[in-house]
Amino acid sequence: MTSEPSTVQDQSQTALDAEKGVSLWQDAWLRLRKNKLALTGLVVLITMCVLAILTPWIAPYGYERQDLALGATPPSPQHWLGTDTLGRDLLTRLLYGGRVSLAVGFIATTVALVIGVLYGTIAGYFGGRIDAVMMRIVDILYALPFMIFIILLMVVFGRNILLLFLAIGAVEWLTMARIVRGQVQSLRQQEFVEAAISLGLSQWTIIRRHLIPNTLGPVIVYTTLTIPSVMLFEAFLSFLGLGIQPPQSSWGLLISYGVETMEEYPWLLIFPGVALSMTLFALNFLGDGLRDALDPRVSRD
Repeated sequence: MTSEPSTVQDQSQTALDAEKGVSLWQDAWLRLRKNKLALTGLVVLITMCVLAILTPWIAPYGYERQDLALGATPPSPQHWLGTDTLGRDLLTRLLYGGRVSLAVGFIATTVALVIGVLYGTIAGYFGGRIDAVMMRIVDILYALPFMIFIILLMVVFGRNILLLFLAIGAVEWLTMARIVRGQVQSLRQQEFVEAAISLGLSQWTIIRRHLIPNTLGPVIVYTTLTIPSVMLFEAFLSFLGLGIQPPQSSWGLLISYGVETMEEYPWLLIFPGVALSMTLFALNFLGDGLRDALDPRVSRD
């Protein structure tokens, strides 16, 4: 007698779930969960971010602490990843370096994201001469040697970490603007945008409420692929001596020191290289997984 009502309730609940359906983001998350590499990348990335946030509490030593009498020593129970030539604990410097490298990656990418999305949306929505002028500016900026531009900024204004964030972000927004412009141009012809215009909504409201939210899929994917390139860019600048300056450290700076002494003290190169490589692989795997999960052609299959 009691099983029949429960069966009816289960059937009604199933019918309600079927009526509700699954949103695009829920469907994308369900498909992302099936991608083992993307999930692994997400776990690795979250782990790196948590370690970076908790570094002041979990680092065994201060990042500026030196022990010249100790010098460079291989991994040991006292120093799990060894020490460098100045007797500084490599694990501590690796954790603090991760904070800087991840901060450069996320903050510079955020700067590129804001500039690129707004610029590309305006160009794609208004079209015509405005679009032509704005995209010709992008073409001109693409032709400039941005590495020399950033190096000149560092020489003129000093090696400021905030300037490094802004300079790299100001370089990376160009491709983002092109991607968003193409998406907005296709969305501009959709019925919901025409309906919003007919209702008398302002252009800024249409851009803010309808166009930008509908470009988030490609933007999120490209963002996860931009962060690794920004981190590599910072590592390259630090390798040249134009990035983070001592006593601060970044993974690029640690790799630069490791290259100089790789034959005598290989652990000074191996551990920073592994940390940077793991983070870059994690971001690339996550970006590929998000691209597949948010692809509308896949969602139709």
